Order: sequence, then structure tokens, then C-alpha cells
Amino acid sequence: MKPLTPAQRQFLKSLAHARQPVVMIGNQGLTAAVLKEIDHALNAHELIKIKAASDEVDARRAWLEEICAATGAVPVQQIGKVLVVYRAAPKPVIVLPG
Repeated sequence: MKPLTPAQRQFLKSLAHARQPVVMIGNQGLTAAVLKEIDHALNAHELIKIKAASDEVDARRAWLEEICAATGAVPVQQIGKVLVVYRAAPKPVIVLPG
């Protein structure tokens, strides 16, 4: 997926603000099962929050990159232990500006 424009990223951040995390990365880290669950959540919601249990900033950043590479999603935001990613569905529900 192509990178988001600043206006699109800001729009998605505003939508994500009220949402709750739908997937959690636990002590085992980013496993194949977690990636599969993230893929299912993206199919259902397009825009999701992921809660990461690690205190390691670099690990969370690496997980965000790996999630996006494995699922075809784009990163929207990372605030502390919460990662926000977006992937348009075949019939998009969220219409991005621009």
C-alpha cells in the first residue's frame, strides 16, 4: 500500500482516538498467531489499535514495521505501547480524504 499523506494520517488518527485495542502482543512477542489475528482484525475493521506488552521501545518499533510488511498495512501512529495500523478493505468502509 502506498504511504499516507499527512491529511490522511491525521484523519485516521482522529478515527483511531476513540477505538479500543483489538489485538494484544503478549510476552511471547509477535508470533505467527498474533500476525494472523491482526490480519483478521484488519479485514474486519480496516483501522485497528494493537496493544504491545513490551517495555522496549525498539522492539515495539520493529513489531510495527514487521506487522506492516507482513499484512500490507501502513503505520498510522505509535503512542507508547499502542500501535495503530490501517489497511483498506476490498470494499473500503473508511474513505480517506484526498
